[in-house]
This record gives sequence, C-alpha cells and structure tokens, in this order.
Amino acid sequence: MGEEDDGAVDRSTVYPWHAHSKEECFAELGVAEDIAKTGLTSADADARLEKYGENKLSEKEQVTLLQKIWAQVGNVLVGILVFVAVVSAARAIAADNSEDVVTNWIQVAIITLVIVLNTTIGIVQEGSAEKAAEALKGMLSSDALLVRDGKDVKVPAANIVPGDIVKLNLGDRVPADLRMLEVSNLSALEAALTGEAVPIDKTTDAIEASGDPQAIPLGDRHNMCFSATLVSQGTAIGLVIATGDETEIGTINALVSKVEKKKTNVLEQIDTVSKWLAFFISITALCTWLVAFFITDESGIDALTTALVCAVAMIPEGLEAIVTMTYAWAVSNMAKQNAIIRALPAVETLGSVTTICSDKTGTLTKNEMTLTAFVTSEKRYRFDVDASERKPENFVVNNAYLHERADHTKYLKASEVIKKGPSAQRKSRRGRKSSFGFGITQSMHPATANEGAEEKVDEPSPDAAAEDTPAETEAKDEPAGESPDSAFVRKVLGGGILCSKCTLGENGGRKGEIGNPTELAILRAAYFGDVDVTGVKESAPVIAEVPFSSEYKFMATVHAPLEENDTSDYMDKLIVHVKGAPDRMIPLCKYQAKNGSFLSSDLEPCNKDYWIEQIAILSSHGLRVLALCRGSLEKGAVQQGEQLGPEFVQERGEPWLTIVGLCAIMDPPRPECIDAIRIAHGAGVRVAMITGDHRDTALAIGGMLGLVDKEHSEAVTGPELDAMSDDELKVAAMKYNVFARASPQNKIKIVKALQSEGEVCGMTGDGVNDAPALKAADMGVAMGKEGTDVAREAAEMILADDNFATIVSAVREGRVVWDDLRKVLLVNTPINNAQGMSVLFGLLLGLDEAPLSAIQVLYCNLICAVTLGFVCAVEPAEDGIMEQPPRRVGKKLIGRFLLLRIVIGTIVLVAVTVGSVFWTKDMGYTLEETRSQALNTLSFGAIGITMSARFARKSAFHMRTFVGNPIAWYSYAVMAALQVFITYTPGLNDAIFTMDAMDGKQWGIVALFMVVVLIVMEAEKSIRGMITDRKYYEEDWEEEDAIEPDTTPLPEEAKRFGRNELPH
Repeated sequence: MGEEDDGAVDRSTVYPWHAHSKEECFAELGVAEDIAKTGLTSADADARLEKYGENKLSEKEQVTLLQKIWAQVGNVLVGILVFVAVVSAARAIAADNSEDVVTNWIQVAIITLVIVLNTTIGIVQEGSAEKAAEALKGMLSSDALLVRDGKDVKVPAANIVPGDIVKLNLGDRVPADLRMLEVSNLSALEAALTGEAVPIDKTTDAIEASGDPQAIPLGDRHNMCFSATLVSQGTAIGLVIATGDETEIGTINALVSKVEKKKTNVLEQIDTVSKWLAFFISITALCTWLVAFFITDESGIDALTTALVCAVAMIPEGLEAIVTMTYAWAVSNMAKQNAIIRALPAVETLGSVTTICSDKTGTLTKNEMTLTAFVTSEKRYRFDVDASERKPENFVVNNAYLHERADHTKYLKASEVIKKGPSAQRKSRRGRKSSFGFGITQSMHPATANEGAEEKVDEPSPDAAAEDTPAETEAKDEPAGESPDSAFVRKVLGGGILCSKCTLGENGGRKGEIGNPTELAILRAAYFGDVDVTGVKESAPVIAEVPFSSEYKFMATVHAPLEENDTSDYMDKLIVHVKGAPDRMIPLCKYQAKNGSFLSSDLEPCNKDYWIEQIAILSSHGLRVLALCRGSLEKGAVQQGEQLGPEFVQERGEPWLTIVGLCAIMDPPRPECIDAIRIAHGAGVRVAMITGDHRDTALAIGGMLGLVDKEHSEAVTGPELDAMSDDELKVAAMKYNVFARASPQNKIKIVKALQSEGEVCGMTGDGVNDAPALKAADMGVAMGKEGTDVAREAAEMILADDNFATIVSAVREGRVVWDDLRKVLLVNTPINNAQGMSVLFGLLLGLDEAPLSAIQVLYCNLICAVTLGFVCAVEPAEDGIMEQPPRRVGKKLIGRFLLLRIVIGTIVLVAVTVGSVFWTKDMGYTLEETRSQALNTLSFGAIGITMSARFARKSAFHMRTFVGNPIAWYSYAVMAALQVFITYTPGLNDAIFTMDAMDGKQWGIVALFMVVVLIVMEAEKSIRGMITDRKYYEEDWEEEDAIEPDTTPLPEEAKRFGRNELPH
C-alpha cells in the first residue's frame, strides 16, 4: 500500500489497481491467488488491522469549550474591561459608604454581563462547526459479508482490512474500495461519489491505460467498486484494496476537513479596528488620569476611577452584538427568499463576489425536459416552455423559429453537425453510453438501415445544402402567431403519447411522473396543448409492442384505429406508432405527412434531404431530436399480446412508414434566471455555467441565458481544460462563460484559477463529489432540494429552491450587509468616542467632576449604542446598489470618507454634550442635574447622527426618513422612553445613575442640540456631494490595499479526485 513513516499513504504513488490484473493485485497485497475461496485467516486479518488501522474516516481535532471561550475573550478590549471590573470590585470592597459599594458592584455586574453576553454570542455564531465529515461518515456501511478462514462471516465494517474478500448483493452499501474479482450482472449506483445518475455496470478485466493510469477518471474504473456506493443490481466478489482514509471517500473527507477556517474581510478589519481602538483608548485614559490628577487635584485612586470611566466609555461593548444582529437580520431576510446561510459572516462575502460559477441542470434550467418545437413538412410550431395553462394556444406557428443553423455550424456538413449535437449517441468520457437512449448512431441511407451502427450520417444532396454556403431552411411565408386546435395537437403528438410507457406527473409537473424524461416531454407538451393524455391512452390500448432497446433505438406499438386519433381513412386498419432516433426512422419512411396531416390525400413522398437538414438545424441549437412516425397494417396482421421484435419494423422489404414530424426537446432555462443574470451583469458580477452537457447544448442554453456574447462567444470542454497548463487554465477561466463536458475536478481547477486572478468566486454544487470545490470557493452554494448532505455541509449557503435567481438575491443582501455595517460603525463609534472624550474634555476645560458617571457610560454603551445601531443594522438597500460593481477586494470597512464622518460625528457630539453641561452649570443646576443634561444631550444627539447615517449619500431631510425602515422610529421611541424613565424614576436616577430630574429648559437644550447634530452631519453630506459625484458605493477617497491573489496550490488529494464527468 506504500505506507510512509507517519503511517499516511503517499497518494501520488498509490498503486493503480484498476490497471492491473487480478493476479498482480494479489501479489501487491501479499495474498494467495485462491484468496477468493479461502479469504484471510483471522490471525492475518488481525495483523493487517494493526498495520493499516480501522476502516473508518479520521476525525478533525475537536475544539474544546475553553478554547472557544479563550478565542472570544483573548483580546485587549476585553482585557481593559476585566481590569476595570477588578478595580471596581476593589473599590466596592474598600468603600466607606453603601452608595459607593452598590454603584461599584453594579458596575462589576454589568461589565461581567457584557463579557459573558459577547462571549456567548461569538460561540453561538461559530456554532455551525464543520459537519461535512460527519455527513460522510453517515454514508459508510456498518457491516459487511466477508470470507474469513474459508467461511462466509459478517463482520463490522470497521474491522475490514486490505486483502479481505467481500461479497456484495443487491442493496448492499460497499464497505471499502474493492477490485472486482467476480461479477454477476453487477451495477453500482455511484451518484454520491461521481455525480453519474445512471448505475455503472461492473467488469473484472484490467483497464488498459495509455499514459498515467491514475489519470483515468473514477467513473471509468469499471472493475472497481468504491466505499459508500450502493449495489443496484447483481452480485459480486471483490478484493479490498483500500480502507478508511485511503478510500476515495476518504480522499473527499481529507479535502473537506483540511480547509482552514478563515475570517471574512469584515471580521479581520473589525479585529484591526479593535486593536487601534485599544491603543487610542489607552492614550485617552492616560490623558484623562493625568488631567484628573494634576489639574483637578483628584487623588490617585479617584483619578484612576475617572480614567477607567473614560476607558469603559470608549470600549464598544455592544459592537459585536450589533455586528451579529446585522448578519442575523440579513440571514433572516435571505431565508425568506430561499437562501439559507450556514455561517453568519458568509453573508458579507456575497457582497464582494465577482464571479458565480453555476451548474446548469436544475439551477439555471428547470431540470425538466420540455418540447420546445415541433417540425412538420411545412411548418414549425413553437411551444411555450413556460406554459402553466392548458390550451392549444401554447403551440404557435413560427416558421422563423430555429429555421437555420446556429452560427458556429453554418459552414459544417450536416453529418458533422448531427454527430456533434445532442441527438448523437456518443460514449461519455468514461466509455459508457449516453443517458439519451434515442441518440443517432448510424447512416440514414435506406440500404444500411438494418445494418450495424455505422458512425456516419449521410449528407443531403448538393442541391439541398451546398457545402460551401451557410446551410439554412427558408422560412416559409406563413402568418406567425396562428395556433392549431387541440384536435391537431392530439393527432400529431398521438404517436408520442401512445408509443410510451411513461406516466405524466401531477398537473403536468414532475411530482409523481414515471419514465424517460425525453419521452415525458412529449406527454407534457400534449397535456398543456389541452389534450387528455390519459384519455388518449385509455381510448387506444396497446395490442402489441416492440419494446425500446438501445440496440435499435426505437419503440413501436400497435393499436386499433380511432377516428379522433387516426382520421376516418384508417378505420379498417391497425395503426402502428413508431417513435425513435431519426437516423433509424427516416430510412424506413416512404411518406411524409403534409404539415402533420396523415389523411391519405395529404401523404407525399418523404423528402430525406429536408429531414436531415432539419435534424442538423435543431441539433446545432443544442436540442435533442425524436422522430414520430406511423404506419398501417391490415387487421389481423398482429394478434393481441403478440411478442414483436425489431424486425417487425425494420424488415418489411421497403420503406413503409410515414413521418409525422420531429420533436425538438431541451431542458429550458428558468425564466427568472434570465432576469437574474441580467441583474448580475448590471452589478458587475460575471456568471459562468459549468455542465456535463456537450458543447452545442451548453452554448445554446448559454445563449438563451445571456451568457454567450461577443466577449465570451465560445465554450471550452473538460478534456480541453485537462490538457491545459496552469497559465493556460487561468486564461481559459477568464475567457469562457460556458464550460461543457466538465468534471468535479475541473470545478476545483476553475475555482483556483479564478482566485489566482483575483476573482471572488461563488460555486454551486449538489453531489458528494462537489464538496471539495464548494470548500475551495469563496462562497460554496449547495442545493437544498436535489443536493446531498455532504454538499450542504461543505457549503456556506444552501438554496432551498435550487434556483440561480436566489443567488443573485443573496448577492444583493450581501452588499446591503456591507453598507449597513459601515452605517453601524458611523453610529456606534461616535457614541463611544463621545462618552470618553466628553469626560476628558470636560475635565480639561475646567469641570470639577466627570460629566458622566460610570453607570451612565455603561448604560449608553449597551442601550443607546445597541438600540440605535440596530436601526442601521436593518436598514434596507439604497437605490442603485445592484448597479454598482462588486466591492473591491481589500476595501477598508473604515476608509477615509467614513473616518471623516466618524471624526465629525465625534466632535459634534462631544461639543454639544460638554457644551450643554457648561450651559446648565452656568444656569445654576447641580452636578446630578448636569449629568442628566449630559446623558440626554448625548443620547438624543446620537439619534440625530442615526437619522443622517441611514442614508449614505441622500439627504435625511426628505420623506424617505419616515418610510422604509419602521424599526427606526420604534427605536427612537424606545430610546426616548428609556431616557425619560431613568431621568424621572426615584431611586434609579439618583442612587444608580447619579442624576436628577430635568426641567423644560433642559429639554429645550436637548432638542436644540439634537437638531444641531443632524444639521452638521447633513451639511457634511451635502458638501461632499458637491465635491464629488461618485456614487455611494465607491465613495472612499483612497487607494485600496494591494491584495495578493489566492495562489494556494491544489491539495494533493484534489489532483487525483473526481475526474468523472458531471451529470448532464
């Protein structure tokens, strides 16, 4: 197994089991060649268990509660608070009178409460600890059937070791990575690991590899079974070659577990702000002590108390709570829009996302195959893919719709277009067949219709489509907009309804549907064309059928005639409906139904060139194509329940069918996603689509979504990405908006390439195999409806509706969070600064006592700052927020502009607070009354700052001040009520807050200074607006810090992980 000294396996030199024969695998593991019969001995199994360890995934080191607590309290600001609490406790113990004892103990209690609350909030905020590894463990098998000592025994899966023989049966969960020794019709469902929805057939032969065997994708290793996958059919015997962390699921566990937890830009900047605040607070407190000791002649301990009051005043005790509330409010709003945030700080990341890489199926598209067009010999009927009402008007004649090839295929041969398109049957990158069973594989020439699958499609005659001119079909001069009646829809789509074993879902939707999605698309179109699908089936039951097979690519059913389905011309016949790959159908067609009418008088010779070109046109637009044909036989030619084979259709000596039309089918874009992408582009956010579909389908969908333009006109495929160097990959990641035939490993590489170019990348995913890419992205987005638990636990955000439009809504909310956090700082910081600076400047300007007491300061910090901060925390988005580019990486939370506003707010608050104290002192008011004046002037002045801060650029002297945020006025009312309560409540005002009741003159001063504060803040805003016309989202007057792009190399595990193809 290639163990290293530390017990870990060097993954770069892991043995390529799939590329070696059984005998070579036996030799590598040191077991006998008859191991399949004898199994390991108990002694050998014990020795191997000691060597390799238990078959379980490693767990991350758990963070203890004490470590979590220390992470919250281990900073300078909390240290200052603790020091203040200790001094207050000492003063309480040494105090001579009961009033000082009570006041100091209350101060100790409040500070302790603040520390406990902030610590609790921080721990809860980070409580969504990494659970992806736990979700992976839940997928593992609990026990397994082994061969030990020559007997079949069931043992706990944890005791399985490399070299063990495992027996698999239907429904078993594979307990470890296995090299298959014997298989009997074995298939394994590996969707959780590879993303492939179809079960994978297993074999036992070694896989030939040209080049590096490890480059073979997991899904191509058909002689292997992987831990945590499910046996969907058959039985098998396998040799255990890897257990625990060395399995492929263990590779994913290592990837999702090793990603380091990193703070968002906002949290890092708040840490930086806290450090500068601590320095500034220390200097201010020292100055206050010097002033109190040398100028006001206070004793050393009293001067220290005053200095500590100043320090406590300036510490933003409520800031962490407000930041958390800002995030929590945004999370609540996003949850209402189906975006579930797993970690609060992730909201902020959304605001700086520059590129969103999205899956196609189910996220950008409906994940519902839908008929988009029906082509007859003369007309083209466009179907409303967003239809919700049942009416034939959902079909509209539009002969200009898809009447010519897509630009990138106009100069290609029809055969090349068809073979590259979605209607071609091709093997996937792993060598398995496509999930589209009706794919084209052979020539359309009648002479070869019954021969083997020739990789060729005949060309139309030179007259039909010249090789050196753009191929197109002339749009016939028909009135666009006319619609058929439901009887017409019933007749032309009747073959698709009757020649099908599918069951339509409830109300035409997906709930309860059964069958092939491509066939269901025809039934759904008929249903919304006002056809009674169930009634049609019941009215013409199947007499006999040719079941569908991927060998001959069609299905046929025989029915008794019914006038509503078949017209009166065929009442003495048996009707045969055939639905299949057009390459198999056209050579068998003698006639074509004139505009879908199969009355005897409307049958005309089949124009093979026309139909081949139609297939090429539809394929060039990324559409899957099915042909609906019909024929008639004499009554009695087929008996009820007769078993029919493909020769019933193919071997009649000459063409005999009538082609009714071609069904063009696709998984259409969600209409809301088209608008969402337009909004994203307007916001400067690039959107890229990553899909397992082929290039033409991806480009067609990309064009409909608005992803394909002059700058990004082409698509790149997964194999092309695999062949690129790192530098070429970086160019490709920035050049293309459409990534086709992509694998999960391609996703990781795209993310790292974008990050290395300085992009902030969002990535969507739903499978276990997507988890590493979700972890690597700046914002991992998992699917809530179709996704796996592992993907959801690895992501920062979950889409409850699996809808891309929800991501764009979340990006908007992320931008709002950034703006609101800046507004919170604009409110909280001046309030905190003004408290401390008022104490300092009050003493410096000649006051004998500090204008604010310690309890008043703590009250103002916890109640005033938090209450008013919450107003800005929940402020709705300002106009134009999604018309600005993404926030630049490295943009400072407090830039020069915001710092200027904070300084102005601090100065004006200090000025009015200290000024009001001197004013009332000169009027003969007592110390307690001047402290009431100071606290109320400061608190109501803070309301003035809040009114201005709600709008970054626009004036607060507007009706907008009274609407949009009802919480603002509730908060103002609560603040006013609290101020009145503590000012006039006996015992509370004098014993605790050391203040007294105020008279009307004092309230007049409060009102005057509140207006002054508001006018000053608005004047600054107005002057700034005249100086610069830059919009509010780009208003910092500074160069941003240079941010190094993320050039972290891919983990070694990622280099060998997930090279399977994404689901289509």
